[in-house]
Amino acid sequence: MKKDYYEILGISREATAAEIKKAYRKKAIQYHPDRNPGDKEAEENFKLAAEAYEVLSDPDKKARYDRFGHSAFEGPGGFGGGHHMNMDDIFAQFGDIFGDIFGSGSSFGGGFSSGRRTAARSRGTDLRVKLKINLKDIINGGTKKIKIKRLVKAPGTVYNTCHQCGGSGRVSRITNTIFGRMQTTGTCNVCHGTGQVLQSRGQGSDANGMIKKEDIVEIKLPKGIRNGVQLRVGGKGNEAPGTNGIPGDLIVQIIEESHPKFKREGNNLHYDLYISMPEAVLGTDKIIETPHGKIKLKLEEGLQSGKILRLRNKGVPDLDGYGMGDMLVNVNVWTPKKLTKEQKEFFKKNMNHPNFQPTPSKEEKSFFEKIHDLFS
Repeated sequence: MKKDYYEILGISREATAAEIKKAYRKKAIQYHPDRNPGDKEAEENFKLAAEAYEVLSDPDKKARYDRFGHSAFEGPGGFGGGHHMNMDDIFAQFGDIFGDIFGSGSSFGGGFSSGRRTAARSRGTDLRVKLKINLKDIINGGTKKIKIKRLVKAPGTVYNTCHQCGGSGRVSRITNTIFGRMQTTGTCNVCHGTGQVLQSRGQGSDANGMIKKEDIVEIKLPKGIRNGVQLRVGGKGNEAPGTNGIPGDLIVQIIEESHPKFKREGNNLHYDLYISMPEAVLGTDKIIETPHGKIKLKLEEGLQSGKILRLRNKGVPDLDGYGMGDMLVNVNVWTPKKLTKEQKEFFKKNMNHPNFQPTPSKEEKSFFEKIHDLFS
């Protein structure tokens, strides 16, 4: 079982962004490879701390982790983030933090032991798409394959080391001030910190040597997923120009299609059952459909219109894994609009009969009381 991210950094779930960063810096110092050469356990802890920080420092990822735990990032359709990071990923994303701790001379903290910094790894942009799913998809989960068009490097595109910065992505400038000559270091304005420039473009590519390519991506749907939830598929967004870039992510917004028979309310499903007046008076058995198959429902005699029958565990799975919702059958007694002469005579004859007079007992709840019971 994976260790809790908050436990890895030694912080509480109420920790602020500043406290999360401070805790990560502390762990990075403790387990940094420069301070623990050859120590595999320290290296593993170093990676875990970076993995935890990657999630908890991102408000969106943090919110999803707080709600779904590690399951939010599992599989190809996971919510994104939280993957087991390698050293390249760590120093590419958090190099500034390491630079603050170890300086530019660190062999891992954003540069080489000679003092020359490595170039920043550019990241491709994220792609956003919408995915329509039905009730069956929501209940059963599973996978969906979708087609996307993403930017990739065109065949024949060639990148060279930037002549301005020599591939470091940074340049030093010396300026004369009243305090003497001062040296400052900043991002290269030619390659924008990537250390590479475009030499030749592949056929049909844009100014960065990129073309659009159709790709098929498999999306993993957790059971009980809801409308509006966003799934993140790591690395399936647009690629970054150059040879050392990191692709962006694919963000999939879930659109829940309405069902002709069932209306979803949280994990519960509402279903309208219409019965005739004789059925309500005499009682009957009805075969009704549920998303989990057909069942026989026994209706007692004297059933009142507006009665709500609860079918346990016939609703939607809870997204957090806490069981199943119910199916709520709303009984509606159908009043005929046209009657034969004999039928009208029957009702006229019994209109004032005591058995036909409304006499609700204390157990009979009003409409508002029923609604209150459902959601309390």
